[in-house]
Amino acid sequence: MNKTALTPPFRERAGLKIRLFGDPALRKKVKPVKEVTPVHRDILSEMAQLMYAESGIGLAASQVGVNESMIVVDIGTGIYKLINPKIVEKEGYQVMEEGCLSLPGVCIKVKRAKKVVIKAECQDSKPVTIEAEDLLACVFQHEIDHLNGKLIIDYASLFDKLKIKKKLKELKKRSAYERVSESETKSCKLQL
Repeated sequence: MNKTALTPPFRERAGLKIRLFGDPALRKKVKPVKEVTPVHRDILSEMAQLMYAESGIGLAASQVGVNESMIVVDIGTGIYKLINPKIVEKEGYQVMEEGCLSLPGVCIKVKRAKKVVIKAECQDSKPVTIEAEDLLACVFQHEIDHLNGKLIIDYASLFDKLKIKKKLKELKKRSAYERVSESETKSCKLQL
């Protein structure tokens, strides 16, 4: 494993760092945000910067060790910075191979709803309702799973769990400050 100093792409930005598999923060259910403050807006902005730096399309607060219900999502159509997101409706299903910034190098086929309706607050405390389908629906579900302590490996078949067992052991041993190779972070089509 490469233990050199961090160089781009960064695992850390503006004080936040992506937590890797094995970090207890990834398995905790986060708390709802009671009142949106400038600190929450700053965290959302820092999360977005980190997501972009890592070529991700979604990031949950628990992935950066923040125990509050916040996500950022951008599939290329504009950024969503959401507080206390909840899925209130689901319809249909789709299967996509997903990766995760907290599980670099791990790709899992996950069955999720094809369409979802999300209720949340935006960073200016206004309530929003978002109808999403296909890729956007997948990303919202993935990030909201993180807020509930659920990871893509929880969806893995027994066969897939056996295939990734060695990789998961390696990730648990790895320091959050170790550089993750670009090939690891781009091993899946979707890096959420």
